[in-house]
Amino acid sequence: MDSFFVSTPIYYVNARPHLGHAYTTIVADSVNRLHRLRQKDTFFLTGTDEHGDKIVEAAEKNGLAPKDYADKISSLFKEAWPWLEVENSAFIRTTDPEHVQCVQRFLNTVYEKGDIYFGEYGGHYCFGCERFYTDKELRGGLCPDHLEKPRYLQEKNYFFRMTDYLPALKEHIQNNPDFIQPERYRNEVLGMLGDELTDLCISRPKSRLTWGIELPFDSDYVTYVWFDALINYISALGWPDGEAFRKYWPGAHHLVAKDILKPHAVFWPTMLMSAGVDLYKGLRVHGYWTVQEAKMSKSLGNVVQPMDMVEKYGLAPFRYFLLREMQFGLDASFSEEALVNRLNSDLANDLGNLSNRILAMTNKYFQGLVPEKSELSPEDQEVVDAGLTALDEYVRLFGDFQFSRGLGVLWAFIGRLNKYVDASAPWVLYKEGRTERLQNVMYVLLEGLRKIALHLWPVMPYSSRELLGQLGTDFDLHRVELDQEGGHWTGLTPGVRVAEKSNLFPRRELVLKQDQKPRGSEKKQRESETSSREELVSFEDFKKLNMVTGRVLQADKVQGADKLLKLEVDIGEKEPRSIVAGLARQFDPGDLHGREVVVLANLAPRKIRGVTSHGMVLAVSHGQDMVLLTTTEGTEPGSRVS
Repeated sequence: MDSFFVSTPIYYVNARPHLGHAYTTIVADSVNRLHRLRQKDTFFLTGTDEHGDKIVEAAEKNGLAPKDYADKISSLFKEAWPWLEVENSAFIRTTDPEHVQCVQRFLNTVYEKGDIYFGEYGGHYCFGCERFYTDKELRGGLCPDHLEKPRYLQEKNYFFRMTDYLPALKEHIQNNPDFIQPERYRNEVLGMLGDELTDLCISRPKSRLTWGIELPFDSDYVTYVWFDALINYISALGWPDGEAFRKYWPGAHHLVAKDILKPHAVFWPTMLMSAGVDLYKGLRVHGYWTVQEAKMSKSLGNVVQPMDMVEKYGLAPFRYFLLREMQFGLDASFSEEALVNRLNSDLANDLGNLSNRILAMTNKYFQGLVPEKSELSPEDQEVVDAGLTALDEYVRLFGDFQFSRGLGVLWAFIGRLNKYVDASAPWVLYKEGRTERLQNVMYVLLEGLRKIALHLWPVMPYSSRELLGQLGTDFDLHRVELDQEGGHWTGLTPGVRVAEKSNLFPRRELVLKQDQKPRGSEKKQRESETSSREELVSFEDFKKLNMVTGRVLQADKVQGADKLLKLEVDIGEKEPRSIVAGLARQFDPGDLHGREVVVLANLAPRKIRGVTSHGMVLAVSHGQDMVLLTTTEGTEPGSRVS
C-alpha cells in the first residue's frame, strides 16, 4: 500500500489558534482525507512549537512559568482541531521527552560529522523573529517583519556548516521541479541560494536564554528554536529506527505558509543532508489570509477566530469557503460577506437545490426508491462521461494541492446536472409515460449526486456522510476506492429508499456584532418607516397577482445595456417566457442557467431596450447585491405561489 505523509508547521504557542492556523490545518486534513479515500496508508502530523525567547516573554506577561504557559496554549490547539473535523494522526509538542531526545541525537550526529563548530558572531538580532539578520536583509535598518530595530549582539555560539550543502540543495531543486510548489516559491528559494547566505547559528547561551533543549555536547547552551522545531517532522515518526519513519517518510509533504519558507526550504533540507536523511518529497507553500486588505494582526484588531465563524455559519460552509476562496499559493481576502455569499450561492443554491430537486422527484415519481437503469441514451451518456471526467480532474487537482480549482471543476459538474434536469425534464417524461427514459434520467442524477457527496468527504466530512445517508448509502471508508469511482456509474443499488428532502445547507444571513450596523441600515430604517404609512392592500388585490415558479433556460446580455439580461424562463407553458431583468451586474449569464425563480406572470408586457418583457423575475435587493427568490422542493415550473 502506498503511503502519504502530510504535516502542518508546528504552531508557536505565543497566541491562541486563529484563521491562519485553521486554514493550514484544514488543508492538511482535507488532502489527507483524499488520500485515505484512495486507500493510501496516511499519516497527518500537527503540533506546537514551545521553546525560545518569545515563549518566555509571553509567559512572563501572563504571570506563568514557560512550561505552564506552553501547556495552556498547546491544549487550545489540540482541543480546537476536533471541533473543525480535523483528524490528525499525531500531535507533537517540542517539550515531549521523545522529541527532546531525538533533537539531541540529531545534533550529535551532525556534530560528530564535523558540521557544527564553535565561533564568535556579531549581528543584528530580532527577538521577535529569534534570528540574526544581515545588513542586506534589513529594511532601512529595521527587521522586515516587525519593523523594529534589532539589537546588535556579539556573542560566542555554535554554527552549522549550512553553506557546505547549498550547492547540492540548489541542484536538487533544479532537478526536481515538484520539490517546492507552487513554482513562484521554488524560484524564490533559488534566488535565496544566489544570495550571500552564511552558516547557521544554532545555539543560544544560557546566560540569556534557558528555555530550550540543551546541546548534548555543551551544557552551557540551548538549541536555536528552528534547529529544534524542524526536527519534529522526523521525531514524531521515531527517527532513525522507527517503523513509522521507514513507512511514511518517503511520502512526506510539508505544508507551510510563505513566511516560513526559508527555514523549511533552506535550513531543513541542509540539516537532513548533513545527518544523512533522505529529503522529504515536497514542500507546499500557501499565502496569507488578509482582512480588509491587511494581514491579520492583534494590533490591528482584525484577527478572525475560526470557532466564531463556525458558530455563526456552520462548519461545512467554513471549511468549504477556506478551500474554495484561496487560490493555493496566493493571498486571499477573508470577509464574512464573502463566506455568506459562497454559502448561499454554491452550497444552498447549487448543491442544496440540486439535492432537493433530485430527492423530491425520486419520491414523486418512484415512491422514494432508486429506479432501475437500462441502456442510456446518447444525451444521458454524455452527462455520465462529463461527470467521470470532471471527478477524475477534481481528484487530480485536489491531490496536487489545487483545492480551489478542483472544487471549481466539481461545481461546474453540479451546474451541469442542474442543466441536465432542465433539459431532460423528468416532469414531462412522467406526464408522457416515458418510464424507461425517466428511470435512466433519475438514476443518472442520483448516482451523480452520490459521487459528488463522496468526493466532498475531504472538504466537509459530516455533511458528506449525511448526504450519502439521504441517498440510502452508508459511508464506509474501508469499502471506498476513489480511484475506481472513475470507471463506473453504478454505485447506487436500485430499490434503495432515499430521503424525502435535503436541508443540509440552509441559506444564511450575514450575522453582525451588536455594535455593528448593516450597510445602509439607516436608509432601510427610513424606508421601513415610510412603508408602514403606505396604503394597505386587500387579500382580493393580492389574489390578482399570478406568481408562479419558473426555471431559467437561457440568459443573455441585452445589447447596449450594462444592467439588463434577457431570460428565457420555463413557467410550465408551451413556450418559455422572454423576461428582461436588471441582474447583469450581480450575475453572469451562465450563473443563471437552471436556476429556479419566482415570476410575476400577469404583469403587462413592456418593451425595454427593444426587447419585450413578458413578466418579472422577483428578487430582493441586498445592498449592492440581488438575491433571487427561489424554491427548495424541486417544484415543477408553473406552480402557483400563494
